[in-house]
Amino acid sequence: MARKRKGRDIHGVLLLDKPTGLTSNDALQKVKRLFTAQKAGHTGALDPLATGMLPICFGESTKFSQYLLDSDKRYRVIARLGQRTDTSDSDGQIIAEKPVLITQMDIEQALTHFRGDIMQVPTMFSALKHQGRPLYEYARQGITIEREARPITIYENRFIAFNDNQLELEIHCSKGTYIRTIIDDLGEMLGCGAHIIYLRRIHVSTYPAEKMVTLEYLQQHKDDIELLESLLLPVDSPVQDYPIMTLSFAQGTDILLGRTIEVNPLSSTPQIVRLYQQMDFIGVGQWIGNSISPKRLIQTEK
Repeated sequence: MARKRKGRDIHGVLLLDKPTGLTSNDALQKVKRLFTAQKAGHTGALDPLATGMLPICFGESTKFSQYLLDSDKRYRVIARLGQRTDTSDSDGQIIAEKPVLITQMDIEQALTHFRGDIMQVPTMFSALKHQGRPLYEYARQGITIEREARPITIYENRFIAFNDNQLELEIHCSKGTYIRTIIDDLGEMLGCGAHIIYLRRIHVSTYPAEKMVTLEYLQQHKDDIELLESLLLPVDSPVQDYPIMTLSFAQGTDILLGRTIEVNPLSSTPQIVRLYQQMDFIGVGQWIGNSISPKRLIQTEK
């Protein structure tokens, strides 16, 4: 007999404003306890140094968390020029110091190399796996693993300020982008080295920044379950960037039974679509040609 899971069966997405000093998993566990939720997961880890938007999915919304991992992100970052660290941020040890003999014009010129489609070698301090272990475990043991460069897109890398050897930027980027690597590479290009001293994620996908809530606020209202649940965004919000396909009741029933259905018009290229049975969200499907196949479905009441 299956053991009954503890906690409340709740669904939706919370936009947590993660504080500095906590890992993303630590933040997740604190929020899960405050909501007394059965099931929860975060999307897109933030380093302990970093703050900002960490979407936390509850219940059925966890099925669509991958689509948030694949979404664009926007960050505000402050880098300290003149020092390079072994982690490319202020949590690491300084491994090189050089004088900062550059101008804003030098920075502006260097930034042109960090815009558009570029190749990036992932940092050793990442969760990418090698032989089943995350790279950061090897890095902490002083082991360097060879990594292949990966394609990323920097949609915007905007200069904001340069004062007292501190450079502030705003970066809008594709999935898989390591901001610490951009800063480390930029510092090397400028010839003085650099590392992150402040990093804040201000956007994930098209989620509004004003919907973020702090851990402190949640703790202050932990006994008001109705208020906490009012902070949750809809189950379908992780796939809000994908096109909508509205199905009839019969079509939706077939999809929920795992069947492929025929639709009009044709889709010239395969694409992921949000599926609604009349007005109700039922999951996402793969639209190819004149057919849609179920990909991720929510559990509906029988």
